[in-house]
Amino acid sequence: MEDAMPAGGFWKGYLKLSLVTCPVAMQPATSDSGRLRFHTLNRRTGNRVHRQYVDAVTGKRVADEDQARGYPRGEADHVILEEEELDAVALESTRTIDIQEFVPSDRIGWIWYDRPHFLVPDDKVAEEAFSVIREAMRATSTVGIARLVLYRRERAVMLLPRGKGIILWTLRYGDEVRDEAEYFAGADGSKPDGEALKLVSRLIDSRTAGWDPRLVEDPVQDRLLEIIESKRKGKKRAAKAKPEETEDSGKVVSIIDALKRSIAAERAPSRKR
Repeated sequence: MEDAMPAGGFWKGYLKLSLVTCPVAMQPATSDSGRLRFHTLNRRTGNRVHRQYVDAVTGKRVADEDQARGYPRGEADHVILEEEELDAVALESTRTIDIQEFVPSDRIGWIWYDRPHFLVPDDKVAEEAFSVIREAMRATSTVGIARLVLYRRERAVMLLPRGKGIILWTLRYGDEVRDEAEYFAGADGSKPDGEALKLVSRLIDSRTAGWDPRLVEDPVQDRLLEIIESKRKGKKRAAKAKPEETEDSGKVVSIIDALKRSIAAERAPSRKR
């Protein structure tokens, strides 16, 4: 079955609303290409190691033609599905994002959002129809809902106007989202002490700043890259830095005392940002 998202992550198709259709192009909005990856090697030879499937009982290697997919129905008991049966239920790739309905943009909780993609018109002729659909959603504070085959499965997708384009979010399946009420049931929902609330508000005010992408940088990856570069140059690896020790403030008898001490620490010139 053809996948509507080729290996390079680039997708082309059509955006459709009733009788209005225009060609569009889509690209994933996020990428993990910059993530550090390692190969597993044989330390003695330096050669790469390849994994193989082996029989869990006999320990013998299983040839590709003997591998099958099975659904567990009991211990050591599976229902085997043949490739023909899996292909029979697979959906054909579709190249059309057919908007079926619109929903107020504030009605879909963030927990349903899965993967974001940039959607843009694919040629000059498409720009008028694309911009009309985009601006109509913006003016009515709605998002479009459609279904599309992506990553080899049919998914509900949400179209959100943003700037000159549209963000297409794949939405999670219903059985992937847990009910928050089940997990928050034991939490205390009563209003906190008024003085404590004011003190925390002061802490929030003192730490409020504009968003900076550096807040989500990966320090572990940066350190690993430094180690790799040092090894390439034949330098001795530096010793692991010890975490800074914090002064023990003693036993705190109440949350009010803890908050007052926190605010005093915020005012101290030695506090690092």
